[in-house]
Order: sequence, then structure tokens, then C-alpha cells
Amino acid sequence: MTTSYLVRAQNVATASENKIHHDDVARRYGFHGGLVPGVTVYAYMIHPVVETFGRSWLEHGTMAARFVRPCYDGDEITVDAVLENDALELTARRAGDEVIATGTAALPSPAASPPSIAGYPAAPLPAERPPATRATLAACDPLGSWEATFRAEHAPAFLDEIGEDLSLFRVDGISHPGYLLLSANWILGGNVRLGPWMHVGSEVTNYGVVTDGERVSTRGRIAGLFERKGHQFAELDLLLVADEVRPVQHVRHTAVYDIALR
Repeated sequence: MTTSYLVRAQNVATASENKIHHDDVARRYGFHGGLVPGVTVYAYMIHPVVETFGRSWLEHGTMAARFVRPCYDGDEITVDAVLENDALELTARRAGDEVIATGTAALPSPAASPPSIAGYPAAPLPAERPPATRATLAACDPLGSWEATFRAEHAPAFLDEIGEDLSLFRVDGISHPGYLLLSANWILGGNVRLGPWMHVGSEVTNYGVVTDGERVSTRGRIAGLFERKGHQFAELDLLLVADEVRPVQHVRHTAVYDIALR
């Protein structure tokens, strides 16, 4: 079974501290303009996943996504989803059939058990963020926690940005997984002072939904630092915990924190 989902991309981060989303800065790095955030592309890819697997995927599904080429404001994006052997193979393309992202989503049976909350202790954010270097990132153990309360009344603004109309998010008041994944970006930026940077991949395991009024603490550590083609990468190992007692999502989040000029 193959389904396709069409959406027009929006660069919703033009006011972001991350200037890779600004046209002038992105062009200095060899791009055509400001990049649409990887989390936004991830949110587009979620639509056929939830259409296929329903609420069960939000409660115990998995997804791995890689963002392989840039996506720009105004791009027509097609997300193709192919169900093979109980897994959904995802490909996101921009006009001209250029692949911008790939992914795999599944609904494992039995559901995976969440890691222990004790292994992801809460910690304060730094009063003053050091610049992002290999040394300062390696010293973030644990990362300072990022906390926010989900308010269902504010959710439509995010859903409008990503063009999402599924009733699970519009009517049932459940937080969108793309919104939850934003916290992986925020915890990185809350611990170190970043220049232009890029989110290039995430592996996510869901353990439950987040509903109105729940406070979510994002905690974790830097799991790896490496270099590839001159770019400096950081991999984050994160656990999102609702109201201090309930794991809702585990994330392995990969970012290029120092982009090599082309």
C-alpha cells in the first residue's frame, strides 16, 4: 500500500536565533535561501504515519528520520509512504523529485519499555551559555533540562504552521510529535551558544501522549561528537518526561553544530 501526502513548506523560523533559517546567512553557506527546519519536515512526515497507525503510534510507535537535502520556503513537498512488512517507509521530495528526507516508522509488538527516568536526571540550565565547541559540549553531562507546559489552546498555531488537519491534534487536544521534538532543539540551544546549525536526523520512540496542562521535562546528555566532511556533529540522547513521573518519548537527535563553509 502506498499513500502520498502533499504540503507546501513554510520556513517558520525566520526569527530564530539559528540564522541558518535566514536567507542571507544560509546563502553564505551555499544554500539557495533560509532552510525550513528539520523538525518541520519531520512534522510533515508524521501525517501519513498517524493516518496509517492512528493513536497507537503516538503511544508506542517508533520513527527514524534523516534530512538529506535542504527544503525551502514555498516548496511543494510530497511525502510518499509505503507499507512493507508492518513498517512504513517514508520519502519526502520537493519539486523535481529531489529527495529531502527519508524515514521509517513502525508500531512494534510488544511495545518497547521506556528507559529508567533515574538515568536521565534533571539539571539546571547554565546561567550563561558557553560557545558550542567539542570541549564545551563534551562537558554537558548531564545537559541542563528544558521544561515547558503543553497548552491545547495554543496548539492550533503550530498545526497551522505545518498545515496539519488531523482531528487527533485539532480536536482531541493531543500534542503533535513534531512539537515535542522541538524540545530537542531547545535543550541544545539552552545549554550552549550556537552559530548557524542544522538538525539532520532523529530516532524517536514514543511511550505515551501529552495532553493539555502536562509539564514536559526534556533531559539527557551528549551521546557522541564526531566530524564528517568538515562538519562537526553532536548526537543527543534525550528523554521527555511528563509531570516528573511518566516517560513520553526517547530521542536520539543529531545536529551539525559547526557547518563547514562550502
